[in-house]
Amino acid sequence: MLELKDVTYFYKSQTDKIVLDKISYQFEKGKLYAILGASGGGKTTLLSLLAGLDIPVEGKITVSGMEIQKSSLNLHRKNNVSLIFQNYNLIDYLTPIENVKLGGKANAEELLAQMGIDEAQRKRNVMQLSGGQQQRVAIARALASMAPILLADEPTGNLDEDTANEIISIFQKLAHEQEKCVIVVTHSRELAEQADIVLRLKKGKIADDTGSGEN
Repeated sequence: MLELKDVTYFYKSQTDKIVLDKISYQFEKGKLYAILGASGGGKTTLLSLLAGLDIPVEGKITVSGMEIQKSSLNLHRKNNVSLIFQNYNLIDYLTPIENVKLGGKANAEELLAQMGIDEAQRKRNVMQLSGGQQQRVAIARALASMAPILLADEPTGNLDEDTANEIISIFQKLAHEQEKCVIVVTHSRELAEQADIVLRLKKGKIADDTGSGEN
């Protein structure tokens, strides 16, 4: 479904430091992927490339065989992917309901209730919520999309254990019941243990870490 073909990336100001080094990998629908790796190791950069927010220095990224740069990055972001950002990226002058409605046509009230945002909180300015609550709103916004690919950057980092487990369960259902391709960058041992495929990004390379027992 979503494929990396010899993708290389480095920052123009640091051409001697390769962040991603000729990575090739094929992500499939119906699976939950967890990507592990050290901080600063390129995990968020990889998500940005998959989302079409940045472009590779070399190589290409395809969805269903179509190169996303050739088919339009804007259309890719609109139709193919939904995103959960580590820093939330909520519209700060809107309510949670209004933010979630920007994500898609799903019922915003139901999604926010599922995330534990009560009726009063849904109608406040989103900046009046705690960091954990804002993260739940950001997740609800991503779930409102009908896009076949969900990309998430540390989605459970600001959540309590019970809520984090609920989010992991939702990701599993999206993959297994709705046949979405769910790709999550995480440091969470619990999330990695529940993923179908665990990938490790190290020194610019990616490898299948499933079943290795390492986190």
